[in-house]
Amino acid sequence: MKDSIKNLEWRYAVKKFDSEKILSNDKIERLKKAFNLTATSYGLQPIRMVVVQNKELQEKLVASSYGQQQVSQASHVLIICIERVVDKEFIVKYFDRVKNIRNTSDSIITPFEDALVSSFSKKDIKEVKDWATNQAYLALGNLLTVCAFEEIDSCPMEGFSPEAYDELLELEQYGLSSALVLPVGYRAQDDMFADMKKVRRPLKDSIIYIS
Repeated sequence: MKDSIKNLEWRYAVKKFDSEKILSNDKIERLKKAFNLTATSYGLQPIRMVVVQNKELQEKLVASSYGQQQVSQASHVLIICIERVVDKEFIVKYFDRVKNIRNTSDSIITPFEDALVSSFSKKDIKEVKDWATNQAYLALGNLLTVCAFEEIDSCPMEGFSPEAYDELLELEQYGLSSALVLPVGYRAQDDMFADMKKVRRPLKDSIIYIS
């Protein structure tokens, strides 16, 4: 049985991937499912994930990633994106899924649905973007944990140009904006950072226990 803590200790932000090693389809499927199972506010899932496995395209993304070579070296690059529009139509579709999957009655769903439609109608573009971005971070954290458990190496990245990624990947046609980037694959044998000890606060300084 795997030890979750040992796997989290094994994990680090990879600085150099082995570009010759490719993740199996099974591993990618697990990451896709983990992403889709991520908890999100209200269950609305205002996020989608783009999976890139194309070395030529990955090379092009390096310039928009402040020169970080992990993007080109990785087996795959996962781009966590947010929906550009979360409106009444988007919310209604979610509640339609709830009804279809759970057979929940309208008498139970309608009040909650109406409340969410009303609430989001009062939010400006920045509020919705900030809210959706928070959900993207939830997905990133979930993916990092699953990567560690599956012994998939990864490198979470905020350092990139979302506008450039959006243009290069033509995300506007999907109604999406890129929020976070996660190259995944296998660490290179000569990545000096792989064996460095983690630097964390002692538990007594990190955890407050109230009984």
